[in-house]
Amino acid sequence: MNLAPILPGGTLGVLGGGQLGRMFVHAAQRLGYFTAVLDPDAASPAGRVSHHHIQTPYLDAQGLERLAATADAITTEFENVPAAALEALAAHRPVAPAAAAVAIAQDRAREKAHFASVGVACAPHAVIETAEDLAAVSDDLLPGILKTARLGYDGKGQERVTNRAELVDAWGRLGQVGCVLEKLLPLSFECSVIVARGADGNVVHFAPQRNLHRHGILAVTEANDSILPTVLARRAVAAATAIANGPEYVGVLCVEFFVLHDGVLVVNEIAPRPHNSGHYTIDACDVSQFELQVRTLAGLPLVAPRQHSPSVMLNLLGDLWFDPADGHERTPAWDAVLALPGAHLHLYGKEDAKPGRKMGHLTFTGPTVGAVRTTALQAATLLGIEPF
Repeated sequence: MNLAPILPGGTLGVLGGGQLGRMFVHAAQRLGYFTAVLDPDAASPAGRVSHHHIQTPYLDAQGLERLAATADAITTEFENVPAAALEALAAHRPVAPAAAAVAIAQDRAREKAHFASVGVACAPHAVIETAEDLAAVSDDLLPGILKTARLGYDGKGQERVTNRAELVDAWGRLGQVGCVLEKLLPLSFECSVIVARGADGNVVHFAPQRNLHRHGILAVTEANDSILPTVLARRAVAAATAIANGPEYVGVLCVEFFVLHDGVLVVNEIAPRPHNSGHYTIDACDVSQFELQVRTLAGLPLVAPRQHSPSVMLNLLGDLWFDPADGHERTPAWDAVLALPGAHLHLYGKEDAKPGRKMGHLTFTGPTVGAVRTTALQAATLLGIEPF
């Protein structure tokens, strides 16, 4: 990637028009860049706020040519973007992260091999490609979770299995595609670390944040300087940095971890982009994960971000737009929520609310950890979100 910086006034492109692309576009525009989004959806959240919206499929040759002609450098907002699209763009413009780095996150088997190559521990597992692989699985890996190797996210493409018969049945239900079986571990909690790595090899990071998932989807992120023990936080940051340095990654990278009951830290997976668990950085830090995405893409200097306030982030799913008593559509009580101190509401501009669909997030900041948590719990009650 060219180390010459692209200064404000240039145009930055993004493949994908979802909420992550929208927040990238907002960050780029605030810094004075023009933006271009390629997404097939006419109503995509990012496309609706960008200077240019190229409305074509991701592999459309003319669309990719238009994006390359419009943008000075290009990133992606989701890991399942076709590698061929990134490679086609990289022939004409700087692309970050590169297709080779994104490919690691697109395949769980490659991802785990990468973790091993940089000396970061993950859950005991087996790669299953054939019936012979299935038969050779060690009993020590059961009970476990069978995950499709590709195209899984937010808990999709996963089945919990307790014995060999259930494993065989689950592999059949998943279409007998390539899978990874991971041993179930005694989980205490989950956390994540977001790092940004420039083309010059400089790496900066946010402090680790603690995450709560429900039904495979992130529900709550808590971020403050005491959320993890100091030694554990240092280990998580070191592991995330090693994972980013391995493929000479350029961009923002989220590394998700499991913390076991005995305090052992194991990596779960990576996301080669800004992450839901880092949305709090928009309101609680002096530099957000999206500004760091802009800086890595444009070749601007990376500065270590500083969190100025404790924070809690609540994910807002489409379920909140439906009355649990009768299923009728409703508008959540935003007026009551916004009356709470330190409330920052981010809605993504999606036209249709659907159960499980990420419609927005709500971040709370405040002077103390206790005050922020109390206020976030009040908001959860007002919205009908399960307490945490």
